[in-house]
Amino acid sequence: MADVRFCSTILIGQGERWTQGNLGEGIAMISLIDRVIGVFSTDMGIDLGTCNTLVCVRGAGIVLNEPSVVAVKKGTNQILMNGQAVGSAAKEMLGKCPGNIEAIRPMKDGVIADFDITEAMIKYFIQKIHKRKGWFRPRVIVAHPSGITGVEKRAVLASAERAGARQVFLVPEPIASGIGVGLPIQEPRGSMIVDIGGGTSEIAVLSLGAVVACKSIRVAGDELNDAIMKHCKENYNLYIGENTAEKIKLTIGSVAPLEKELTMEVRGRDVVTAMPRCIIVSSAEVRSALSDPIMRIVKAIKETLELIPPEISADLVESGITLAGGGALLRGIKTAITREIDIPVVIADDPLTAVARGTGVILDNLDRLRDSIESSADID
Repeated sequence: MADVRFCSTILIGQGERWTQGNLGEGIAMISLIDRVIGVFSTDMGIDLGTCNTLVCVRGAGIVLNEPSVVAVKKGTNQILMNGQAVGSAAKEMLGKCPGNIEAIRPMKDGVIADFDITEAMIKYFIQKIHKRKGWFRPRVIVAHPSGITGVEKRAVLASAERAGARQVFLVPEPIASGIGVGLPIQEPRGSMIVDIGGGTSEIAVLSLGAVVACKSIRVAGDELNDAIMKHCKENYNLYIGENTAEKIKLTIGSVAPLEKELTMEVRGRDVVTAMPRCIIVSSAEVRSALSDPIMRIVKAIKETLELIPPEISADLVESGITLAGGGALLRGIKTAITREIDIPVVIADDPLTAVARGTGVILDNLDRLRDSIESSADID
């Protein structure tokens, strides 16, 4: 809030002090100045994901979608390529770095695993977008998993503030996602969102702008990739990397039988000989490998439904479940969930960007949606 404190000093002037009577006027004036500053700053919403970071700028939409990866000199926080080895440039280095270089994913299971690197990554993204706006620092909304602790929330706030934000708000990912896909979460009726991200799956029932019931489980895209890597090791004695597992998932992955099964050539390192080797993997194999983590997500959906009042259950019979996040794009996911839970399932339009788009809507309606977000003053 340095910008506002600076303006407050100008208002108070040489030795002038606000009296009891005009203190309210002073606060109102500071609030007005903060709004004026907002006109000249690039206020932004950040979906700080385990796999990818998306940034939505007020009035411009999504302007950045990059991997949450940073490449540093090993044993230091020195970012390579003169501070530019962040995002896509750093992801290319995953699993391919020489001994003196590390490609780090500073987010783990939806929360900050490496505070300093996360701060550097946020700062890089903010400055990349905000570089043409002078000294007026941005107001930032950061989406977070619903299950994080107060300590973890404060870590996110501190990272964004130290990265250059003027003011930081937090919003639970299910609320941002629900707003982003257009669910009527402000109305007195239940809506259900299942956001299958990279590090966590966020499952929530929303009503009147708040979370009625939710579960945040650390079973999501990364877990699906791990299952594919494990399958290749146990069945083919082949080590494969994260990027290869992700490619398999996107190319032939499914969680329900396909009309025509698919195959894919996969390359990796032999467990025994350590030599490069190639195998052929089928979509049926991948489906079998993914069945356990998918059923854990389904179980969490059922457990969340058990927590809600009967009247909201009645709403969901009609409104159903909306799927968002990268996991919503997995072949057969809608069929697999509908088979286990007998209510309608809908895949959101552009599910990958739901959370980021939701933060953009909140930025445009801060006063109306203030009760759905938190600032540092709201966190115990």
